[in-house]
Amino acid sequence: MNEKHNSKLTHISQQLRRKMTKEERHLWYDFLKNLPVTFNRQKVIGNYIIDFYCTSARLVIEVDGSQHLEPENITKDADRDEYLANLGLVVKRYSNLDINEDFESVCLDIYHFLYPKAR
Repeated sequence: MNEKHNSKLTHISQQLRRKMTKEERHLWYDFLKNLPVTFNRQKVIGNYIIDFYCTSARLVIEVDGSQHLEPENITKDADRDEYLANLGLVVKRYSNLDINEDFESVCLDIYHFLYPKAR
């Protein structure tokens, strides 16, 4: 990937890895960590810190809290998604509610993206 790594965000990403939300921890420890592909947590890409990133699948996974429903954050998320898409990355967003109430469907969606022939 040719995006520039923003070293100013490295320290923040390290802190975020130590302070994952309950929903991020659930997705990480109960699913992503156990997959046979590598995911990075709180990965710096350009001027953004990505919740989860799989290099081999070029997949970005974002776990969104309720603050992402605020109009200014919807716009920021759209700009972020466009930037990442322009790098050839696929962005999948799941709300905290998705993680808490429909975890199996979230996992199946990610799994089917990674392994489309497994359907």
